[in-house]
Amino acid sequence: MLEELRISNFAVIDQLELSFGAGFNVITGETGAGKSILVDAVELLLGAKADPAFVRAGAERCRIEGFITLDGSIDVNQSAITALLQRENLLDDNPGYLSIQREIRRRGRSSARVNGVAVNSALLREIGQLLFDIHGQSEHLSLFRPRHHIDLLDRYADLLDVRAGLSALVGDLTAAQGEMRLLREDKETLEGRAELLRHEIQEISAATLQPDEEATLLAERHRLANSEQLATLARECAQLLNGDDREAGAPLVDGLMQVAASLTKLAQIDADLSSERQMAEDLTQGAQDLALTITRYADEIEFDPARLDEVEERLELIRSLKRRFQATDIAGILSYAAEAATELENIDHSEERLVELRRQERTLLLQIGDISLRLSQARAEAGRELARAVMRELQELRMERTRFEARLAQAEHPAGCIVGERRYKFDGKGMDDVEFVMSANPGQPPLPLAKVASGGEAARIMLALKRVLATVDQTPILIFDEVDQGIGGRIGAVVGEKLWALSGAHQVLCVTHLPQLAAYADRHFQARKSLSDARAATEVRELLDEEARVAELAEMLGAASAAGMASARELLSAARGRKNG
Repeated sequence: MLEELRISNFAVIDQLELSFGAGFNVITGETGAGKSILVDAVELLLGAKADPAFVRAGAERCRIEGFITLDGSIDVNQSAITALLQRENLLDDNPGYLSIQREIRRRGRSSARVNGVAVNSALLREIGQLLFDIHGQSEHLSLFRPRHHIDLLDRYADLLDVRAGLSALVGDLTAAQGEMRLLREDKETLEGRAELLRHEIQEISAATLQPDEEATLLAERHRLANSEQLATLARECAQLLNGDDREAGAPLVDGLMQVAASLTKLAQIDADLSSERQMAEDLTQGAQDLALTITRYADEIEFDPARLDEVEERLELIRSLKRRFQATDIAGILSYAAEAATELENIDHSEERLVELRRQERTLLLQIGDISLRLSQARAEAGRELARAVMRELQELRMERTRFEARLAQAEHPAGCIVGERRYKFDGKGMDDVEFVMSANPGQPPLPLAKVASGGEAARIMLALKRVLATVDQTPILIFDEVDQGIGGRIGAVVGEKLWALSGAHQVLCVTHLPQLAAYADRHFQARKSLSDARAATEVRELLDEEARVAELAEMLGAASAAGMASARELLSAARGRKNG
C-alpha cells in the first residue's frame, strides 16, 4: 500500500505531503489544478524518464519520496516483490516497509534510492511493475504490453502450476540440446580436447596422490629439517632423567625412586601419608616410562639429507599440480581428474551419447507439445469466458458495441515442439502468443489495443479486466488517471462503484472530474491552485468531514447553490447505500 507521498519543488508543487489509506482514494479538483501531476510524480518514482523541466522554477532540484507498506494488508501475493528486494540486497531491518526516493537536478542529473540504497532507473521500473499498475495515458499501462497478456489469462484460467511444470521440461530440453551442441563441435577440436584430458589424467594418475599425503609430508619435512636440534634436545632430556656417567649428581629417576622408598616407610608409620606414597610411586613409574620413550626417540633420530630431498621433491610436485589444475588441496586435484575422466568418456562415446540425447530430445519435445496443446486448449476456453465477462463489464461502462477477444496464435517451426504431425515454436509458457484485441465499432475487425483504444477507453477496458481478474491479480496498487474520460454522470456512478469494489483486494487511487465517481471514495483529496509570491502552486488536502466533501462535490456538479449542495448529499447518500448494501 502506498502509505505516504512527499513531493518538493516538482512542477507547480512547492511542498506536499499526502497520507493515503487502504481502499478507494480519490483526488478531485478543477481542470488545471494539478491533479494528474501527482500521477506524474508516482511515475517518476517508478523509473520514468527524469526531465529537468519538472524542477520547479527557482529551485535547483526536485525530490519525490514514496513510502510503501508490504505488510499484507492488501490481499495479494507479494512473494515476487520480496524475492526481488532480496536479490538486490534492498531489504532493510523492517522487511514490511519500502521507501523509494527520486531526485532530479536542474542541470540534468538524477538519482534514485530504494531503502536508502542507490539504484538505477531500470531496477525502479522492475519494482514499480510489481507494485503499481497505472491506467491512463501512461507507459506503465500494462494493457498495452502484449507479453503480459498471457500471464493475465493464465492466472484467470489457474494454469500457472501447469506452466511451471512445462517450464521445468523446457529447462531439461535446453540442457540436453546444449550438450548436443558441444558434442557436435569440430572433430579436430574434440580430438585435441580428448588428448589434453588423457595427458592430464595420466599426469595425475602417475603422481599416485593420497588425500592426506600433503599434511603428512609437511610434518615429515619439518622433522627432517630439524633433526639435529631434535636429537640434541632429546639426549638432554634423557640425560636429565637417566643421568650421565661423565657428570656428577644423581639422575632424576633415581631421586624419585629414593623419595618413593622413603614415603613407603613413612606410610608404614603414619597411614595418612598413603596417598603421598602412591603419588611418589606414580611419578617414579611415569619418569621411568618417559626416560625409556625419550631414549628410544633419541636413538631413532638420524639426519637423512636424501630423504629430505625426496620429501621436498614430492611436495613441489603437489604444489605444481595444485597450480596447474587450480586446486587448493589434493582432494581438488583428484576431483578434477574425476571430472576430466567423465568428460573424456563422453567424448570417446560421443556418437553413442548423441544417439541417447536425440532420443531424449524427441521425448521431451513430445511431452512439451502435449502439455502445450493442453495449455492452448484451456487458454482458448478461458479466453472466451474472459471475453464474455469483460464485455459484460464494458456494457455497463457504456462501451456496448465494443468487441473484446483474447486472441491466441501459434507459429510453426521446424525445430519446435511436436504436436501431431506439426511442430510449433515454444518457450517456457507454451506455444501460444496471447494478445488482447478489440473493435470499438461494429463491422471493424478486432485490432491490438494500442492501435484502437484511446486513453479513456483503455482505462475502462483495464477496469473491466481488473474487475474480472480481481481474484487473481497480484498488483497491489492501482492508479486510474482520467478513467472517466468521455463518460457522463450516470455511467460515472457505475465506474465509481466498480473502482470501489476493486479496493477490496487492492489499494485504488483515482484522479477524476466526475462527482458521481468521487462519491464512492473512502478517502477524498482536493487539489487546488493558489498564488504564493506571485507564483502558482498546487495544494492538496484531504477532505476529512462530510460538509467539506459535499461542498467539493457541489462544485464538481457546477452548482454551489443550496440545490447543488442537496444534490451532492444525495450522491454521497446513494454511494454510501450501495457500499453498505
